[in-house]
Amino acid sequence: MPATGRVAAAYRAIDALDRPEIWISLRGEADALAEAAEIDARVGHGEKLPLAGILLAVKDNIDIAGTPTTCACPGFARTPDHTAPAVARLVEQGAIVLGKTNLDQFATGLVGTRSPYGAVRNSRFPDRVSGGSSSGSAVAVALGIVDAALGTDTAGSGRVPAALNGIVGIKPTLGLIPTTGVVPACPDYDAVTVFARDLALATKVANTMVGPDLADPRSRPWPADTPLGAPSSTVLAVPADDNLKSLTPAYRAAFDATVDRWRAVGGEIATVDITELLDAATLLYDGAIVAQRYAAVGEILSGNPEGADPVVSAIITGGARPAAHSYVADLDHLTRAAATARRLFTEYPALLLPTTTEHPTIAAVEAEPIAINSRMGTFTNFCNLLDLAAVAVPGADTADGDPFGVMFVTPAFADQVGIDLAARLLGEPSPLLTDTGTDLLVVGAHLRGLPLHHQLEQARARFVGEVYTSAAYRMVALPATPPKPGMLRVGSGGRSLPGELYRLSPAALGTFLSNLPSPMTLGKVELDSGEWVTGFACDFESSRDATDITEYRGWKNYLNADR
Repeated sequence: MPATGRVAAAYRAIDALDRPEIWISLRGEADALAEAAEIDARVGHGEKLPLAGILLAVKDNIDIAGTPTTCACPGFARTPDHTAPAVARLVEQGAIVLGKTNLDQFATGLVGTRSPYGAVRNSRFPDRVSGGSSSGSAVAVALGIVDAALGTDTAGSGRVPAALNGIVGIKPTLGLIPTTGVVPACPDYDAVTVFARDLALATKVANTMVGPDLADPRSRPWPADTPLGAPSSTVLAVPADDNLKSLTPAYRAAFDATVDRWRAVGGEIATVDITELLDAATLLYDGAIVAQRYAAVGEILSGNPEGADPVVSAIITGGARPAAHSYVADLDHLTRAAATARRLFTEYPALLLPTTTEHPTIAAVEAEPIAINSRMGTFTNFCNLLDLAAVAVPGADTADGDPFGVMFVTPAFADQVGIDLAARLLGEPSPLLTDTGTDLLVVGAHLRGLPLHHQLEQARARFVGEVYTSAAYRMVALPATPPKPGMLRVGSGGRSLPGELYRLSPAALGTFLSNLPSPMTLGKVELDSGEWVTGFACDFESSRDATDITEYRGWKNYLNADR
């Protein structure tokens, strides 16, 4: 469908659904249609726009030039001159913003009810909360109004709404997506996030936004040792029973069912005690870290602006009270918890966690706003404090059909690992978030099922596919333990040989090169497609006394031959 048709359908859906609380500002349909027509014309003229016609909603604490940013507080409203880079990068690729969405005021809450623009009702159960603070964005996606939406996440706001509405939420490593043009909640722990109904689109949108911004001192590029793939055989860490006591019985049953689903797709689990991580989570609101919220907007709320939510005001203005030494003590606590997390991730590639503890009604939250909100962040609050990434996806629904979600939590910059594991649980192909790295061709002992393949697994290499070289190579069996071949490029008399292509980070490729035993080398190899890639080879001198095995047409064929 052309972009104009998609926009027209979206505005019909907005009218039919009658959910005004989703939006704080909605673009006029004529304006959106004009932009869509321009995108259709550009595509028609052959321009490559990877996100052409993708409909987008943006949380109203993220700037769009010419549109007020309110943070769900009318007295704060201001109209920015510049669009946040995260949004601008999407628009440049053809995405169309329909409007700015409602949120827990100043991104403070996990319930979606703390807004003078109305409580955002859940997409499936209108008497229940939608989750916050990115409530409007999540519900706009879940109801099919937009394809994707941007949220922010400090305590879990890019994940809890995903869980409660049965959609996907990607919370990337801090700094990968710049927060320039985002009204801060806790500047050191804020992340721009993505909601979508499927993992592939969520990843594509996130990938488009990734990249440093000079105006954001906290933005970070992918490091040289970025893991590019999850291991093929994976043992996930799951919390011990005592760590799961905050789950309602229905959610505990759904979590167990989701763990069983992981086993059913060939995964394994190990039970770990995450008490120290859960203790660290309490510092975000109950410790001195809340001073960051006061530093961001405390003075504004102290002036009692129009539409200020009393619960939000009490939380943020309370951030003026902690002493400096308490803040330092809390930072030390977080440093120690982060060290514990690092040790855990040396054994397991990811933690599989429930996203939240329960799904309360709006009435229950109104009666008990602080306690319920606090419980709902039990498993999300520590992630940004400890510099971890997370991918939130639907798990097994409860017996009553209530959406239940889980998170794959990984170390910083292991975002692709989390996406790979989430795709495995969902039974989908894994999309690419991390498109850095160098492709390496292997033709011998590093092939799948052979003795040195574990080195690629340990390097978190990503399997790209099975390939063939051009017909310019010969293969010999080298005298080595374990047995391995050598491949040589020849002027004539060569053949096309099979291999496997893997993508490695620059650091992992360097490690491979530095550890190569003689007579192996890395060099450029020509594929039958005409592409040249890095691959294993050996020198002519070492091949002189080796057995030529080219006739077997590949190392595995040679090993399996009846010789």
